[in-house]
Amino acid sequence: MALSDRILRGVACGEISLAFLRWSSPQARAGSQLRTAVGLIGIDEVTEVDPGQITDADARRAGFSSAAGLRSSLDKHGPGSVYRLALRYEGLAPASPQEPVVLGGRERAAIDRRLAQLDVSAPRGPWTRQVLEVLARRPGVRVAELAAEQGRPVSRWKSDVWRLRELGLVEPLAAGFRLSSRGVSYLDGPG
Repeated sequence: MALSDRILRGVACGEISLAFLRWSSPQARAGSQLRTAVGLIGIDEVTEVDPGQITDADARRAGFSSAAGLRSSLDKHGPGSVYRLALRYEGLAPASPQEPVVLGGRERAAIDRRLAQLDVSAPRGPWTRQVLEVLARRPGVRVAELAAEQGRPVSRWKSDVWRLRELGLVEPLAAGFRLSSRGVSYLDGPG
């Protein structure tokens, strides 16, 4: 079972405590735990529900402004029953020892292209390599401290780190972030 980035981010920051998903059969069970990009997500409840019975309050807990908007979103996901999942953020997953990663030429080229797109689309110019190098030098330092040192808003730094996490180049620690094995291999390689 995979939750969208929108749901994961919402649960991690405490804005989302419910998810409504359409499945042909239940794909999660109460009491289970998901290891995700944002950390551990606990599933407290999985209940089949009638979409017509979803309230506006339920929709707000799921990150929607209204039940009608939530039902409209569910309708885009095809047939199947609607399940209500009660979710809670359980914190960062314990960091595992990093296994070395060897990037092939195609994978490195794909990362190069994606980072170049991020750099070109930023009004301030290239930033990706600089952020990767800062995280390589200062693993585990809180984003707020790194942002202050760079004279940038914390929200922008978090957004930058999130984009690099989505590419698998950065991973969270109990405090701050570090390069993933993939990120270390990318920085250490030709560039």
